[in-house]
Amino acid sequence: MHAPSVLVPAFVKAVRDNTEASFRSIMAEPIPGIYTFEMLQPRFCEMLLSEVENFERWVHDTRFRIMRPNTMNKFGAVLDDFGLEAMLDKLMNDFIRPISKVFFPEVGGSTLDSHHGFVVEYGMDRDVELGFHVDDSEVTLNVCLGREFSGGELFFRGVRCDKHVNTETQSEEILDYSHVPGYAVLHRGRHRHGARATTSGSRVNLLVWCRSSVFRELKKYQKECSSWCAECQREKKERQCISIAATKQELLKRIGNTSS
Repeated sequence: MHAPSVLVPAFVKAVRDNTEASFRSIMAEPIPGIYTFEMLQPRFCEMLLSEVENFERWVHDTRFRIMRPNTMNKFGAVLDDFGLEAMLDKLMNDFIRPISKVFFPEVGGSTLDSHHGFVVEYGMDRDVELGFHVDDSEVTLNVCLGREFSGGELFFRGVRCDKHVNTETQSEEILDYSHVPGYAVLHRGRHRHGARATTSGSRVNLLVWCRSSVFRELKKYQKECSSWCAECQREKKERQCISIAATKQELLKRIGNTSS
């Protein structure tokens, strides 16, 4: 992967400077934990789209059965299966992990060591939408490759652990995001999201699910509530408020008894 021909200069410089300030200088954070920024060069997007199309033609001509990206997408391809594993490894190690170390330390952002890289294809003759779900990743990179399309907005609804994945969404957790070719969205894998219907044209996105074997091993022994789950934190705060109120009542009761 030759970074200057793949990535936009501002993104390369921000990662090389490797500070929170440099990262934030190229990013927007529309709600906490969702980061958007320009990332891929237009020429590279076209090259990757062309490579995927060549692969799809080969699959069709040979009638070869391939693994699709996941259980939810019927169209798309796993990039690691046709020669792009090393490139995506370098992308994760040299560019995504430094950012994740700063913004996602509580979910293993500094120890990302494997990935699942794929493209998904949306359109009237492809997958149309994607239901509400969480990813099998610690950190997810989602980059729109193009081309012409309308609709297909991502909707985000808060970070949850397994226990709370179906709990109610709070108003401050709601975000709808419209894709722009070349622009990336970076978020925790456990950030609940989905994709609205692509109503015209064709949309192709690059997804890299970044994983940490260290975090996954440590999570097996986690007993207390998750620091990264918004519902766990709300429950913890509620318990603290109840405890404080009970302590206050007990103190007032003691004061009353002493006075009498």
